[in-house]
Amino acid sequence: MQNEKIARLVEVAKMYYLFNYSQQEIAKTLGVSRPTVSRLLDQAKQDGVVHIKICDPAEDVNGLASQLKERFRLKACVVASVPAYEDSHIKQKVGEAAAEYLYGIVKTGDTIGITWGTTLYQLSQQLNPKSVHEVKIVQLNGGVSYSELNTHAADIINGLATAFHTTPHFLPVPAVVDHPVVKQAIVADRHINKVLEIGKKANIAVYTVGEAGEQSTLMRAGYFLDSDVETLKKNETVADICSRFIDINGHISNQSLNERTIGIELTHLAEKEYSILVAGGNKKVEGIMGALNGKYANVLITDQYTAKALLEMGEG
Repeated sequence: MQNEKIARLVEVAKMYYLFNYSQQEIAKTLGVSRPTVSRLLDQAKQDGVVHIKICDPAEDVNGLASQLKERFRLKACVVASVPAYEDSHIKQKVGEAAAEYLYGIVKTGDTIGITWGTTLYQLSQQLNPKSVHEVKIVQLNGGVSYSELNTHAADIINGLATAFHTTPHFLPVPAVVDHPVVKQAIVADRHINKVLEIGKKANIAVYTVGEAGEQSTLMRAGYFLDSDVETLKKNETVADICSRFIDINGHISNQSLNERTIGIELTHLAEKEYSILVAGGNKKVEGIMGALNGKYANVLITDQYTAKALLEMGEG
């Protein structure tokens, strides 16, 4: 009898708190009255089936930023306040914070290298125009010709070029090819090589971390061989940066795949005047940590929930 009661409370609580059913909709589905649903929800809280936690988005984000800056010896850190730990909120707010930071540092004569992704798309959409001259915008890594997810590569590059009144330099090649010989032939092309050199010499790099595993954009687009997947799993890959896959310590986790990847080397990211990592969310925490452990970034822009998670990991 007790088990049936708990199961009933769990059922009602899931419908209300997880699936966003109204109390009237729950009553209709279960064949009970709305007041009964209300009593069951109250009972679920009293019996500990439901725990309510209030997270104040106006908490001390500056304090979190200072801790991260000190812990990982960063040049700068910006922690955006997001109203909820959901991807849509995080990407919008982190992108907005990144746009504001980039606007503040860009000056005449700078070269900005940028990669692709939905968070960086938000940056490009929220970036205000700035009166600077002779700024170069360049794509740091190859793209994806097919993906279930829109990488927004062209929109991002064009967005930055518009904001800084310049002409973009695209890298119109795949991010990953099937064989190192194919890569060698592509990068030997003088036009492609010129774009790669601009990216290498850029004093500002803006990038994010991509998910590893089956959610990887490159994996979903069919760029990996079966052996690539096995090696990535075996070496506990946590993310990719500019299409180069790393473990939690920031080490390349698949050297064979890395040799077939077209774009900036991670060692070159570490040499930038501003190497700006823009990322947030539960699925990106280990990837961000890997990038920080590898010392590829000297500027981090994230959200308050991810910032706390990184600090907790750092304590371990």
